[in-house]
Amino acid sequence: QVQLVESGGRLVQTGDSLRLSCAASGRTFSSYAMGWFRQAPGKEREFVAGLGRSGDYTNYADSVKGRFTISRDNAKNTVYLQMNNLKPEDTAVYYCAAGPIATEYPFAYDYWGQGTQVTISS
Repeated sequence: QVQLVESGGRLVQTGDSLRLSCAASGRTFSSYAMGWFRQAPGKEREFVAGLGRSGDYTNYADSVKGRFTISRDNAKNTVYLQMNNLKPEDTAVYYCAAGPIATEYPFAYDYWGQGTQVTISS
């Protein structure tokens, strides 16, 4: 069992940067691939970024490529999402997830956090 707790979401302005953190409980964090997803009001949850167990594999949604970076610190049981050059369309609740592979499909993940709100003002 893995419990995930996101933090770092807040209100920022267009062009600002923000780093989200996702702290995981349990001793098996390094055995999970991790993903970040987001959900805006009235929209479906969408994939943002994925990261392999050792951190050597990453994949990103086209909408965030070049602006967002996913990383992990297995010693701290934490995964991060560095978000640069934020845009109003990035406004959403951001969720982290843990699963066997770093895929863009949410059904492939076994554990989810409660989400953190990110709001970008124009």
